[in-house]
Amino acid sequence: MRARPPTDDLDDEPDTVAFGIAALDARLDRSDLSFPADAATIRESVGDVSVPFDASGGTMTVGEALDEVSTTQFDNEQAFLNALHPVFETAREKNRAGIVGRLRSFVPF
Repeated sequence: MRARPPTDDLDDEPDTVAFGIAALDARLDRSDLSFPADAATIRESVGDVSVPFDASGGTMTVGEALDEVSTTQFDNEQAFLNALHPVFETAREKNRAGIVGRLRSFVPF
C-alpha cells in the first residue's frame, strides 16, 4: 500500500510513502535474495530489515513477519509477498488507532 505524505508545496512531484508489501518489495529489489528460497535463507538475507506496515511509521522486521506465517518455502517473490501480506494487514489493523488512540490512552477517563 502507499499513502501520500503531507506536502510542503515546494515541488511539483507527488511523493508517496510505501508500506506493507509495497515497502517490502522495494527492499527486496535492493537485496541479493533470489527465489526459490526458504524461510531460513530469507532470514539470513533480509531478516533484520525493518518494513513499515502503516503510513504512521509502525514497523516490523522481515524476521518478525516470517514468525507469523506457517509457510517455510517460497517458489517466487510473489508467493513470498502474498504470504506476508496478511501479516502486515493485521499489524496495520492493530495499530489503526494511531496518534489519536495514543493521545486517548493518556486521558484518565
